[in-house]
Amino acid sequence: MKTWGLISFILFCLGLVLAVVGGLALPANVIIAMVLAVFGLIIGVIYTVAAKEINTLLLATIALLAMTAAFTPITDLWSGKIVTGIILNFAALISPVALIAAIRALVKIGLER
Repeated sequence: MKTWGLISFILFCLGLVLAVVGGLALPANVIIAMVLAVFGLIIGVIYTVAAKEINTLLLATIALLAMTAAFTPITDLWSGKIVTGIILNFAALISPVALIAAIRALVKIGLER
């Protein structure tokens, strides 16, 4: 389990670097977003197997998506496009993780009843 956690952490770090570099160099690039989404799916599968902090993960994801929506109006500025690109790339990385965590939480609630 320790090895899988390390793999998940390495993928997260690579995804974070790719989100920042992609947001700086190529904002709104579909290929970068797809790679980040695949990283997110892998991280989500690994993370939710051993996670105990599902509620914290889901709350942090809600905050991230709200922040993404808040930065949308500043895209007319040069720096706004870069910041929005980085945040959207990060959201592409984290959204699949949150989706898998939410499904796991709902299944867990359904099995308890």
